[in-house]
Formats: sequence, C-alpha cells, structure tokens
Amino acid sequence: MSGGNGESGEKRKRRRARTHGLFAERLAALALRLKGYRIVARNFRCKQGEIDIIARKGDLVAIVEVKARPDTMSAAEAVTLRGRRRIEQAAQVWLSRRPDHARLSLRFDIVAVRPWRWPAHIENAF
Repeated sequence: MSGGNGESGEKRKRRRARTHGLFAERLAALALRLKGYRIVARNFRCKQGEIDIIARKGDLVAIVEVKARPDTMSAAEAVTLRGRRRIEQAAQVWLSRRPDHARLSLRFDIVAVRPWRWPAHIENAF
C-alpha cells in the first residue's frame, strides 16, 4: 500500500537505507578525522567500483569501506570477496590519477558503524 505522498513502500525503504548509509559515512569520516586522517574523497566512483571514503595520513592512503551493522564482526563479514575486488580495482584507478602515486602506500580498512556506539575502525581489513 502506498503512503500519503504516493511513494511505494519499497521506495521508502530504499530512501531510508540510503539516508542511514549517508549518516554512517559521515560518522565514519568524523571518527577518522579525530584519529588524524584527512578525508580526501567520499563516494569515489568509477566503472570498476566505488569507494566510500579515501583518507590520508602522511603517505598512507586508507581505502575505507563503511558498513552499518549491529556489530563489528557482521560489518567485516558484509564485505564480500567480490566487493573487495571491486574496491581494490577502484582504488587502483584512484591511485593512478594521483601525481604522487609512487610514494603512496595503500591500506584497505573497514569502519563498522554500530547502533549507539562509536564506530570501530578495522585497519588492514583486507
């Protein structure tokens, strides 16, 4: 059954999930900034894939996948092998566009955004 504004239940569910995901990404970015990272890109997209957050600390570039889940373990498990490959390919595209790419080192992290808790940063997650 449609809501009062003519929007289907499925559309509302997708919009709510997107809003929740954007909030999780903002919270993850804040947590990373407080740890001394500089956010250099959010939602980087290319045909190979998408990266939620690209953060930098010195010559270290953290490619960060953000997962909003009830606990840290389920967040880590939500990043599938196929998803990892797409993130890694997108990271290579992003890195190839950087003039200083030769001196940068990449690391793949996950930030688990859990209800009513501070985000958990899993370094070297994959």
